[in-house]
Amino acid sequence: IIMWNTLLFRKIDNSPLLIFRIFFGFLIACESFGAIATGWVRRNLIAPRFNFPFIDFDWLQPLPGNGMYVYFAIMGIMGICIALGYKYRFSIISFTVLWTAVYLMQKTAYNNHYYLLVLISLFMCFVPAEKNYSLDYKRKREQRIDWMFGYIKWIVVLQLFIVYVYASIAKLYGDWLDFSMIRILMKPVANYPLIGELLQEDWAHKIIGTTGILFDLLIIPALLWKRTRKVAFFLSIFFHLFNSIVFQIGIFPFLSLAFSVFFFEPETIRHIFFKTKTTYTANEIVLPKYKNGIITVLGIYFIVQLLLPIRHYFIADDVLWTEEGHRLSWRMMLRSRTGKGTFKVVNNDTGEKTIINPKEFLNSGQQRKVFAYPDFAWQFAGYLNEEFSQNGEDISVYLENSRVSVNGRPFSPFINPKTDLANTPWLPFAHHEWILPSPLKDN
Repeated sequence: IIMWNTLLFRKIDNSPLLIFRIFFGFLIACESFGAIATGWVRRNLIAPRFNFPFIDFDWLQPLPGNGMYVYFAIMGIMGICIALGYKYRFSIISFTVLWTAVYLMQKTAYNNHYYLLVLISLFMCFVPAEKNYSLDYKRKREQRIDWMFGYIKWIVVLQLFIVYVYASIAKLYGDWLDFSMIRILMKPVANYPLIGELLQEDWAHKIIGTTGILFDLLIIPALLWKRTRKVAFFLSIFFHLFNSIVFQIGIFPFLSLAFSVFFFEPETIRHIFFKTKTTYTANEIVLPKYKNGIITVLGIYFIVQLLLPIRHYFIADDVLWTEEGHRLSWRMMLRSRTGKGTFKVVNNDTGEKTIINPKEFLNSGQQRKVFAYPDFAWQFAGYLNEEFSQNGEDISVYLENSRVSVNGRPFSPFINPKTDLANTPWLPFAHHEWILPSPLKDN
C-alpha cells in the first residue's frame, strides 16, 4: 500500500504535463486542418454515398453538404485553444466528443492511431493541464499550480506500454517473421527518392521486421531506465521519422515523440521548456479524499485495455483471416487483404434478382474493403436491404463467389454464399459461422 501511495499520489513537478498540452494541442490542430487540406474529409466523409460507421453507431452520420469541413475546422480551432490553454476544459472536452464521434462515424480509413487519440483526449479531459503557461492562468481564470500527482505520469506510461507491447506480440506470426509482410509494405514506396530502391532489398526487410518487433517490445522499459533513456529517445526519433516518411501516418509519429516528456525527469523538462517556472521539489505524498475512486476507475479502465486486445484468442479461427477481434487491439500494419465477389439482392416477394454494381454505391476505397472484410460486407448488405425494401418488401442479400487473398496468398473462399447477410445478426464477441474456415497455415 505504501508503495502504491508513493507511486500514484506523490506530488511531482507538472512541467511534462504542461508542455505535452502544448504539443498535443498543436498536433491535433494539424491533424484537423490537414484532414481538410489533403482531401481526407472529402474522400471519407463528404463524397461517399454510404459511410461505414462502427456497428451499432449508424446514428452517427456526417453533416450534410460541406458541414464536415466546418466540423473539422472547429476541431482545429479547439486544438489551438488547447495548446494556448484558452478555455481549456471546454476546448478539450469539445474536441474529445467531436473526435470520438468522427472516429465512430466511419471506418473505411480505420487507423489504430485514431483510436489512441480518442483515449489520450479522454485522459486530457481530467488532468490539470491548464494550471500554468496558459491563457486561462494569465486571465486569472485558473490558480497556478506547479505540481501534479504521480498517477498522471503513470497513466501515460502504462497506456503506451500496452500499445507497444501488444503491437510487438501481434508481429510474432509467420508472415512477419519470414519478412514477406515487410516486402508487401515496402512495395508502394519503391519510387521514393534515395531510399525507395534500398527498401526493396531483402536485408532491409530483415532489419525493418526485426527492429519493429524489438522496438515495440523494449522502447518503454528503455525510456524508463535512466541509463538507456537518451539512447532510446534518439532511437525513437529515427524510428518515428522513418515511419512518418515511409508510411505517411499523420501526426502519430510526432505524438509518440511528444509522449517522451513523461519519461524524463520533470526538472529536465522544466529546464528545457520553462526556464522561469517555479521549481517544485516538495515531493510530498497527499492522499486525496477521492483516492479509492481514482484507483477503482483506473483499475477498470486498464483491465479493459488489457482484455480488449486479446479477445480474438477466445474467438474461433484465425484473426488474420476472420478479422474478428482485430480492431482496438493494436494490431498495426500487420496484413494486406484483397477481396472479390458479387452481391446479389433477392426480392423474396416477387422473386426478382438484382446483381449489384458496387461502383453505383461505393467509392474505390470502400469497394476494396467491402469484399475483403466481413463487417463491411455485412453492413453493405444491410444498406442494400434498406435501398431495395423501401416499400416493405422482403429482401435477402447474398455475397456470391466471395474470395479473399491475405498477404499475397492465392484467393480462397471467404463468405458462405448461402448466407442471407441482410437478415443475419452481428456478433461482436463471437465467431460468425458464415465466414468460411481459414486456409492460412503456420500463422
